[in-house]
Amino acid sequence: MRARIIIATLISVSTWASAQHAITPEILDGFQKQEAQASDKAIRNALARTSISVLASDASTLQMGDTHFTYRVPNKGITNQQSSGRCWLFTGMNVLRSKAINKYNLKELELSQVYLFFYDQLEKSNLFLQGCIDTRKKADDDRMVDWLFENPLSDGGTFCGVADLVKKYGVVPKEVMPETYSSNNTRDIDMLLKWKLREMGLELRTAGQDKKATATSLEKRKVGMLGEIYHILTLAYGVPPTEFSYTLRNVKDEFISTETYTPQSFYAKYWEDEDLYENYIMVMNDPLREYYKVYQIDYDRHTYDGHDWVYLNLPADEIKPMAVASIKDSTAMYFSCDVAKYLNRTNGTLDLNNFDYGSLLGTSFNMDKKQRVQTHASGSSHAMTLVAADVDTTASDGLKVRKWMVENSWGDASGYRGHLIMTDEWFDNYMFRLVVNKRYVDTKYVEMLKQKPVLLPAWDPMFLPEE
Repeated sequence: MRARIIIATLISVSTWASAQHAITPEILDGFQKQEAQASDKAIRNALARTSISVLASDASTLQMGDTHFTYRVPNKGITNQQSSGRCWLFTGMNVLRSKAINKYNLKELELSQVYLFFYDQLEKSNLFLQGCIDTRKKADDDRMVDWLFENPLSDGGTFCGVADLVKKYGVVPKEVMPETYSSNNTRDIDMLLKWKLREMGLELRTAGQDKKATATSLEKRKVGMLGEIYHILTLAYGVPPTEFSYTLRNVKDEFISTETYTPQSFYAKYWEDEDLYENYIMVMNDPLREYYKVYQIDYDRHTYDGHDWVYLNLPADEIKPMAVASIKDSTAMYFSCDVAKYLNRTNGTLDLNNFDYGSLLGTSFNMDKKQRVQTHASGSSHAMTLVAADVDTTASDGLKVRKWMVENSWGDASGYRGHLIMTDEWFDNYMFRLVVNKRYVDTKYVEMLKQKPVLLPAWDPMFLPEE
């Protein structure tokens, strides 16, 4: 009886304590008395039938502004990732094709995204399954084990994936391996592959608990599992070519050559000087971490035998000269940002003045970039190709960029002729990553890359794949 009294007393105290911090009828009554203003009623009626972004649009930014750029990388044709999270791959291929088109004066060239995506999905499957073998002795609730099963694969990715896949598998023109419905609409196959991989991973972990099980026997079983994944991928995305014939024509539609290639020899011929790891570096503006340091994200790669994501963290103003130098030399760059923030989809502008949400809602949004990242309010979500900069060439006190332009992969009907134009202020607030050739980077930054990287965990929320 005494125990019951004590328990009842504890419950009563707990309930009383919770009530002290709960929303009470008195609090609600106070809120309700505030909602009598006529202006609020008008806004409430409007929001019942209209998008808040339409109501918050600043009329002064609705029309397209100046589209002149001091420096611009020539580009031909806009790609479309459609309903897939492959922006990282489209961006990587757009950087490469821009280089080849300008170098060889080609009429056109689009590289097959589905070709490398096929191998990306196979490699990520192997990365996950091998991870299950490597961590088989860890507890089920271990943080790494949990992360693996939460993220067996995705259609998103980063530049390090582009670099590793290109080096291992080469590239092919789009005509050689065209898109399929499933590659343009990846959700269903992605879901089914995750189901299957989690089942396979659990099987490997269970088998690994047997004292007689060896890493060799488990890896043999893994290869059999990968055969099943390979078969699913061929049904969804087609069979990757190992050899093909292709004709190139110049901008005047004149014949250049017809040759037989492998994917690796095609890359070697037209991008012979483009080693995406040796020649390029990733710089990042991550306000949460110390600048002028190198960071590595553990297990953040696409292939088991590939490279983790490594970057040099720099202030935004020290990244801009590299970007302008590259654009001046007609070299496009892999660029990633938080694209959804203040995006006017109609005219394709990224401008902090596009929407005045604060005035409409009677509040303010005051966090800076560091605070937004710190509270998960912002982070890199989309990769595009940086191709233009409008610079004030009369400025005598350093580089002054008015605006930037990126080539997007949402089709030519999206934004400004398939591009997005951003103010320099937006760049400062929502740009996160840039991959640039070392020839446009001051040697002091290249020297900084020799530091031993600070290792960050795979589950750090700042380093989600771009989609």
